[in-house]
Amino acid sequence: MMSARTCHRGLVLGLLMSLVGLVAPVLAQAPREVRPPVNRAEVTLSFAPIVRSAAPAVVNIYASQKQNRARNPFEGDPFFERFFGGLAQPDRARQSVGSGVILGRDGMVVTNHHVIEGMTEIKVALPDRREFEAEIKLRDPKTDLAVLQIKGGGTFPALELGDSEALEVGDFVLAIGNPFGVGQTVTQGIVSALARTQVGISDYQFFIQTDAAINPGNSGGALVDMQGRVIGINTAIYSKSGGSHGIGFAIPANMVRSVLDSARSGGGVVRRPWLGASLQVITSELAETLSLPRPVGALVSGVTTGSPADQAGLKRLDVIQAVDGVEIDDPDAFGFRFATKALGGTMRLTVLRGGRKQDLTLRLVPAPEIPARNATLIKSNSPFQGATVVNISPAVKEEFSISGIDSGVAISEVEPGSSAEQVGFRKGDVILTLNGQRIEDTGAMDRATRGRSYLWRITFNRGGQTFSTAFGG
Repeated sequence: MMSARTCHRGLVLGLLMSLVGLVAPVLAQAPREVRPPVNRAEVTLSFAPIVRSAAPAVVNIYASQKQNRARNPFEGDPFFERFFGGLAQPDRARQSVGSGVILGRDGMVVTNHHVIEGMTEIKVALPDRREFEAEIKLRDPKTDLAVLQIKGGGTFPALELGDSEALEVGDFVLAIGNPFGVGQTVTQGIVSALARTQVGISDYQFFIQTDAAINPGNSGGALVDMQGRVIGINTAIYSKSGGSHGIGFAIPANMVRSVLDSARSGGGVVRRPWLGASLQVITSELAETLSLPRPVGALVSGVTTGSPADQAGLKRLDVIQAVDGVEIDDPDAFGFRFATKALGGTMRLTVLRGGRKQDLTLRLVPAPEIPARNATLIKSNSPFQGATVVNISPAVKEEFSISGIDSGVAISEVEPGSSAEQVGFRKGDVILTLNGQRIEDTGAMDRATRGRSYLWRITFNRGGQTFSTAFGG
């Protein structure tokens, strides 16, 4: 009698013989025929059609500023030499070279703010060798974007903005710009990552990362998809040598769209929704304390009374997990999605409070201008000559990223070549006291700088840090 083991071996052997019978004819077949390509499409994969469509709307930008040397009355002061750097500088002309993208057939151009920052003369050069002067329609340092208008009228080639939310890691992209000022150049790569934060480039950090070669001069150029649509504005690279190492960053098209819309609506500034709450990153330690499974989301560390966040019911120690159903990883991701929302509507916040999820409805309204700015240009002979100061309001705090300060005046503009610029004052600096007098508003600041002083004592805040010093007049 056949044993169970013998029967099993027989079945296995039978199956193996059957498989050999099936595989043998296949193995015996002749190798697959290899034939030469019969048309151009089979010879090469080319991005030329996309480049032909997109390249005419990518321009070179040449910006300059003539700076006349004037003796700074504060040269030699130890504090200002140390804190603001050397004050004695010769006459010079600052120049900047970058790229831009025409996003309107009327000649509306988007570029990086750092390309035209402080510049007074701007020229736009098209690939067909035409050159035009341009005026600045809008500056937005918070996103590192600027919008220019080509002078002279006419119709220009323009590109369409795509939907950066539709991008996926691995998508092909082309970077078009003017690296090192050598002329228009096209490089190809893929989307390496999305929603890159903590990069340290601008206030709104939420970048597309690509390995398409981006070099100095590419700033402000186009990152286009395979349909020839602009899905990002190239803005920075990670490099230890100054050249491309395959890590470039682009501002997403959806952020570009909000800035462009603001420029078209007039007003010269980007009007964004006001949250009225401070957020912080959730670390691994905080996640453990809050009993979160992962360190993701944005922790609410404070809420301004009467703000939209307060009215929506947002509370300290709430964890914001999603915006309109889209999950967020950190405060930067929240800031991007919040900043690209249009004013006038509402948005849904999904928050975790006490271990339970709940949805809150937030109104999308701008920060109020209370008190009014009352912009005042300081003309008197003082360290602030050439600086324009404004009153502190929620709108001003949002615009210049000022936090933790409710008094004083903020510097909103600094004239090129002025004493304020030569000393080193910057936009966003908050003047708290001057010669022992507390500065409550722009009127007090104007009066405090009018008198002759042999000793200027000043307290100001920059980036959350407060400094005090005294120096000779």
